[in-house]
Amino acid sequence: MTTITKPIETNKLPAGGTNPNQFDVLEAWYPIHYIDDLNKSKLTRFTILNKDVVIWWDKQASSWRVFEDKCPHRLVPLSEGRIAEDGLLECPYHGWAFAGDGECKRIPQQPEGRKAETSQRACAKSLPTSVKQGLLFVFPGKPENSENIEVPIIEAIEETPDEWVVLNTFRDLPYDALTLLENVIDSSHIPFTHHATVGNRDSVSPVELELVESGKNGFTGIWQDGPRKGTLGKQDTSFIAPGLVCHDLTSKKFGRTLTVVYATPIRKGECRLFARFPFKFSAKLPAFFIKLTPRWYSHISNNRILEDDQIFLHYQERFLEESGGSDNFNKAFYLPTKADTYVSELRNWVNKYNANPFPGETLPPRLSTEELLDRYHSHTKHCGSCSKALARIQKLRMAIALLTAVTWAMIPLTSLLQTKSVILPLSFSAIFLLFAGAWLGLGRLEKRMYQGDEVPPRNLPKK
Repeated sequence: MTTITKPIETNKLPAGGTNPNQFDVLEAWYPIHYIDDLNKSKLTRFTILNKDVVIWWDKQASSWRVFEDKCPHRLVPLSEGRIAEDGLLECPYHGWAFAGDGECKRIPQQPEGRKAETSQRACAKSLPTSVKQGLLFVFPGKPENSENIEVPIIEAIEETPDEWVVLNTFRDLPYDALTLLENVIDSSHIPFTHHATVGNRDSVSPVELELVESGKNGFTGIWQDGPRKGTLGKQDTSFIAPGLVCHDLTSKKFGRTLTVVYATPIRKGECRLFARFPFKFSAKLPAFFIKLTPRWYSHISNNRILEDDQIFLHYQERFLEESGGSDNFNKAFYLPTKADTYVSELRNWVNKYNANPFPGETLPPRLSTEELLDRYHSHTKHCGSCSKALARIQKLRMAIALLTAVTWAMIPLTSLLQTKSVILPLSFSAIFLLFAGAWLGLGRLEKRMYQGDEVPPRNLPKK
């Protein structure tokens, strides 16, 4: 059985607190951003477990900081402020300024000689952070426990980083982190839900899952036959509480492939997905082509795959809530096969260890289909690669529109000047068609940065 995290060291604390009968969701590390998508000159908002935070670069300590997004003075969001010239985080309201540890360093309104900034009440609340494997993690629990709790990383990559090629994506999803984990841990849905993207209905076969071990900090299992009718070999699965799932598949034909998903709870009915796909290919050519593909272009395909089940999962968790919620899942769901072993174990884990991140809260109203398929606000504007690509596409499209208009105007002019020959008018007509085609193609690409398709690929007619 392969695992993705190492055993807890004797001097370390387990995630979730020390109570053996409860998993405290605050006492754990959560990823909140890829480092590649953060801008050191700007403040970035995020919400984790109903708590608004601001991410910023502390140039004095050369590290990323996360503060609760409230100024202690008058409680306005610090994310509306700026990073001042001296590297302090400055509140937008009255200019109070804070160092990376939250200590107030400047209150412009106080007379000389006063030291109101030395009061503990003047401090901003700073949350512990850690950067691992390109991800910024935050610890929302007791700060003194953070150093003794392991950050959940992919140990296989840590051991041999040069042997792996890793594709990364993220998206803010319109359903709970638990709904996301339940979906990811269920491999049996892939041939149907993701038919024509990463699955195929013809590859469906019985799914006989077996639990290997289970406890407060998660569980492991094995699918001995594995996907695609057993042609790829066995698949090991790990759930690392509270929000990490990994499928580990090794085949002689393709090499070793991991599917790693972090589910970070934002608020009830919303989470941020971080999906990582590490490959250790048996041949060099696939890795070469993956490295050639621009990150933003991969994200377009990733978003399409996520949208395969985005709409019905948004509805499903509301139906479950109407049926009594996770506490009543055994009656609400009918789970007669071993394909649902992991789903049952996940829901049992939540109930056994009181691990619901939003106990007693109800889901917000349903979103429209258009809102569910939004890509811009859920991904593009937060993604460094996609936001830059979108800006370049829009500029290029504007330039091509101008060239297209000029070329169109030249066609009748060349006809007047070249009365005995049609070569020049035809040449400008061909150039016009080329520019017009490029303008339309870039328009379709631009649209894919903003919105997904209402009809999923599995439901499109066969060509």
